[in-house]
Formats: sequence, C-alpha cells, structure tokens
Amino acid sequence: MTVTFGSRLRRALDAFGPLCVGVDPHAELLDAWGLGQTPDGLKRFGLRVVEASAGRVAAIKPQVAFFERFGSAGFAALEAVLAAGRDAGLIVVADAKRGDIGSTMAGYASAWLEPGSPLEADAVTLSPYLGAGSLTASIETALRAEKGVFVLGATSNPEAAALQQAIGDGGETVARRVALDVSAAGGGAPLGSAGLVVGATIDRTASGLTDDVLAGMPILAPGFGAQGAGPDDLLPRFGALAGNVLASESRSLLRAGPDAIVETIAARAAEYREARDAH
Repeated sequence: MTVTFGSRLRRALDAFGPLCVGVDPHAELLDAWGLGQTPDGLKRFGLRVVEASAGRVAAIKPQVAFFERFGSAGFAALEAVLAAGRDAGLIVVADAKRGDIGSTMAGYASAWLEPGSPLEADAVTLSPYLGAGSLTASIETALRAEKGVFVLGATSNPEAAALQQAIGDGGETVARRVALDVSAAGGGAPLGSAGLVVGATIDRTASGLTDDVLAGMPILAPGFGAQGAGPDDLLPRFGALAGNVLASESRSLLRAGPDAIVETIAARAAEYREARDAH
C-alpha cells in the first residue's frame, strides 16, 4: 500500500511533536564539540546529532551548506548522516534550497529524492523564484517516490519581506501565489506531501498566508531557537495549523555539546509537545 510522505510526516508529528533538529555544523560548533575542522569531525558531529534525535523528535534537517564547504569529503559525510537519519526512523529534510528549470531541476530532484540516490532524503527544500511552475518536475518526482518538498514561502530573514510580500498582477502577494501553486500540486490527506517554509517570526497575514491557504500543507518553520521564537510562540503564530508545523531549531540545541545533547533535545521536544497540546 502506498504511504505518502505526508502520511509518514503526520504519524511522526503525532508521535513526537513539532521539534525538528537542525544539523548545522557551524565552524564554531565543530570546535566547541572538540571535533575540529575536518570531514571526519563533520561526520562525527552529524552522526551524534542523529543518535541524540532518534526516538525523541519527528525530524532532522541537515543544512547542506555546512557540508558542502568541505567539498567531496563533506558530501560523503552528508551521505552518511542522511542515511543514518533515515535508518533511525527520522524524517530527514535536506535543506538544500535548490531551484532551477527544466532538466537541471529534474537532476536536482533525482539527486535528493530518488530512492537509492547517495543523497536520498525524505524531503528537500526548494526555491520557487524562477517561477513555481519550475518546480513541477521536483514535486512530481517527490509524489512518485513517496517523498516531500518544502518550498520557500515566507522566510524568517527580514530582507525577504520586500520580495515575498510584493503584490502581483492578481492582487496576491508573491508568497500567497507560491503557496496556492504548491498546494495545488502536492495536496493530499491527511497531510500533503508538498509543503511551505514559513518563518516563525514573520507576519503571516502581511504575507497573505492565511489559514485557508495553508490548510492541509506541512509547514517547515525556521525562526525558532536562536532566532527568537520558542515553544510558547507555536500556537500564537500558527493557531489551528500548529499540528502541521515542523519547528526547526539548531544552534540553540547544538550548543549543549555532545555530552548534553540527548537531554537537551528530549527536554525541548517535550516543551513543544506541551505547547502544541495546550489548547
């Protein structure tokens, strides 16, 4: 029987709550963990975060850029982390933010979403700013392979607002138009397999991302943790949609260090579950 990404994500969210642990091996974190600036340190960091997250949270989100800076050895470390996360039963979101057209976009989709690919993840982040239609191949690949995508909608960085809140010819914000197109392409029940990136610190109303537009879509929400939002902001920011949110935290958790990371993740996950259920 077909099990869609949205269905798997729904089960994981219900079981473990909203927390998504970002695997972001910043240079200073590698040093603080005593691992050093090497591909081996990078791999050991990522595998430790996977180990600490497994059975405690719904998902992890490796930030591809921090692996990519080490070149081919960094990608080899990333492959190991992606595989370990999936083997541990975690939803693995590759934060690659890919966006292109035609056969190039199809190539990216194959790299991140095809079963058996060295970089296989459960979902990948995509940029729609070559036109939401440019993502058709990726969304089709995701649906066929029972994978997911998270498309940049309204992000938490302040400089994005001028573009994402701009009003198009149809009277809609750019972010709203993206959300409508993505929802139409990847909707489903109980949760779609094509979702949106919506920052936890942004004004959803100003971006046109009202509840009716986002209903049934998984939401990947950066902006929690070091960027200022916390578990108590989940319901005020997302309301009835809170149950569909992956709340992404990275540095705020990873700074605990390798010895305290398990307890830190477990405690934070419990805070998010409590916040989600407090209605």
